[in-house]
Amino acid sequence: MVEEQDQRILAELQKDGRATNQQLADAVGMSTSACWRRVRALEAEGIIRGYSALLDREKAGFATSAVLHVSLERHDATFVDQFVAQVSKRSEVLECFATTGDADYHLRVVVRDMQAYNDFLDSFMFRLPGIRYVRTNMILKEIKTGVALPFAGRAKRR
Repeated sequence: MVEEQDQRILAELQKDGRATNQQLADAVGMSTSACWRRVRALEAEGIIRGYSALLDREKAGFATSAVLHVSLERHDATFVDQFVAQVSKRSEVLECFATTGDADYHLRVVVRDMQAYNDFLDSFMFRLPGIRYVRTNMILKEIKTGVALPFAGRAKRR
């Protein structure tokens, strides 16, 4: 369980990962040295896994986005391990979830256009061994996207 003070730090970092340590400490009501130590501890514990920039997918040239529902023929460890390893290598696959229900996996995929999506299916997905089916839901409009965990309600308001 993440301590309340750490939750405030995490909420602030999710809002602005480029905040200076001074800005972060001010926002959460800590000294700069204590804040720096807590951030380093959160990184060492693996709670903070890294830092990145959030991009607008369409403005960056990735106009086509889809959710793939993938079911395997068998759940033999060899097929599962190979599927996971191959999918993990593909930059088009932003997320992959093992799920319950009709599909074994759900993938969120982004590509430049429909031709690139067709190439992704033909040259990669349909060539993976052990696939029973791949069903696609094209994303027409992104209503809400995000990566921030819901600490925000607990964070100190500015």
